[in-house]
Amino acid sequence: MPRQATAQPVSTLSSFAVAVLFVGAVLLSTAVTWAAGPTLPTVIVAEPLVREIVEWDEYTGRFQPVEAIEVRSRVSGYLESVHFGEGEFVKRGELLFVIDPRPFEAALAEARAELARARSNLENTEREYDRGKQLGATRALAQELVDARRAARDIAKAEVDAAQARIKAAELELGFTRIAAAIDGRISDARVDVGNLISGGDADSTLLTTIVSLDPIELVIEASEAEFLRHLRMRGQGGPGGKAEAVTQVEARLLDETTWIHRGRVTFIDNRLDPATGTMRVKATFSNSDAILQPGVFARARLQASAPHDAILVPDRAVLSDQDRKILYVIGDDDRLVSRTVSIGPLVDGLRVIRAGLAAGERIVIDGLLRARPGQQVTTEPGSVVAAEAAAAAGPP
Repeated sequence: MPRQATAQPVSTLSSFAVAVLFVGAVLLSTAVTWAAGPTLPTVIVAEPLVREIVEWDEYTGRFQPVEAIEVRSRVSGYLESVHFGEGEFVKRGELLFVIDPRPFEAALAEARAELARARSNLENTEREYDRGKQLGATRALAQELVDARRAARDIAKAEVDAAQARIKAAELELGFTRIAAAIDGRISDARVDVGNLISGGDADSTLLTTIVSLDPIELVIEASEAEFLRHLRMRGQGGPGGKAEAVTQVEARLLDETTWIHRGRVTFIDNRLDPATGTMRVKATFSNSDAILQPGVFARARLQASAPHDAILVPDRAVLSDQDRKILYVIGDDDRLVSRTVSIGPLVDGLRVIRAGLAAGERIVIDGLLRARPGQQVTTEPGSVVAAEAAAAAGPP
């Protein structure tokens, strides 16, 4: 019992000593931290990329055929046969439909018979007129009768000419019973089955099918007034064989494509802006030998908006928005951040074009923006500005 009573104060004294030592260590660590000052935020900085670029304006457009026709008959009759496969490619002059030709063959035979009758009548009137002239010369026939025979001869000549014209008309109508493709292209389905009566030769003629050309093909886009004026000035500045040739280039991609693999040229600009929309209609023509571009399909298109020029490029994530301003953080003296208002342009290969407010060689913050404040001193680590194409070519590390 006396040994236990003397051990209790020794244990309490030891615990108290340990606590005092711990508190002292904490206070000493805090004092060292205060003496060293607060830790500076770390940001990644790099110089902007400077390289030659071409700027593009992007649009949404729709492909349409250069040529599109509705196949209709020029004569009425019963459809006798169809000579194409629905949805196939057809060549110009290829036979598509045949209308029963028998009524037209009979009309042609009748016209030829009428011509024979008119010629026979002409021969007779010419003989009568020749005899009349001889009799008139001896005054055996009155002059007015001679004139009547000459008039009859002239009428017979006109009847021959009319009969010949009727033969040509009958031959045309007979030819119209064989309906051929007027253009090369892809044909639709037959809208009328064999045996049906079709009307032709007027505004209400029966629609038989349609054909659209595919190579080349046109892309129709709508450009705003400002974009149109800019392109118009660029085309005027180039001159023959100069920049005007370059700025007519157009690139396109379909909705399931990621690269601009289709290349064409501007071939038509409308003669006035649409007053309802304030846009100008523009057509670009593309080669389409593989028929991948189809009429009616939507596509994204970009039209060259500048000649090649040097530009300052920065990562788009480095550009911050401050209400209606665009700013970059630039590293100033003593590694302090400076907020810089800039004028931006389009994206080129994933990088933002800086038109004004930044000079080549200046260092900007490209990462760590959440820890940065204007006027704050920072710790910088070097980075780099790389275009999307170069980054994709480099691949994963």
